[in-house]
Amino acid sequence: MTAPGQDEAHARAARLGLTPGMTVQELGYDEDVDALLRDGIEEIVGSEMVDEDHEDVVDVVLMWWREDDGDLADGLLDAIGPLTDQGVVWLMTPKPGRPGHIDAEDIADAAPTAGLQQTSTISAGAQWQGTRLVAPRAKR
Repeated sequence: MTAPGQDEAHARAARLGLTPGMTVQELGYDEDVDALLRDGIEEIVGSEMVDEDHEDVVDVVLMWWREDDGDLADGLLDAIGPLTDQGVVWLMTPKPGRPGHIDAEDIADAAPTAGLQQTSTISAGAQWQGTRLVAPRAKR
């Protein structure tokens, strides 16, 4: 039997469409990230997430981003470097009304600049929302 926190962690991470064996790179880690989401991701993929120093390709980039983290388009351009052709960027931003919130329009403007398109947005916990970004089909 799993602990209630483990069930919640798994449920949050399951929304990201991850599968066992995927390599997930985490960018923008800080003390405010959602620990349950992180635990669930590692449970599903079966390994720890890799950091920005990882030098191989990755299937998913989990990018924590706050308003004061700089230019979002530049951050996304850096994030897509190690992605596989079918890779996904999950952009985690504080929910509206939370410190560091980023307007949806800013994400909509930054994504195409980085060669990405937004496909969906999910609730990733009490404080965070996740925006799924992928390369347009024509570029894959």
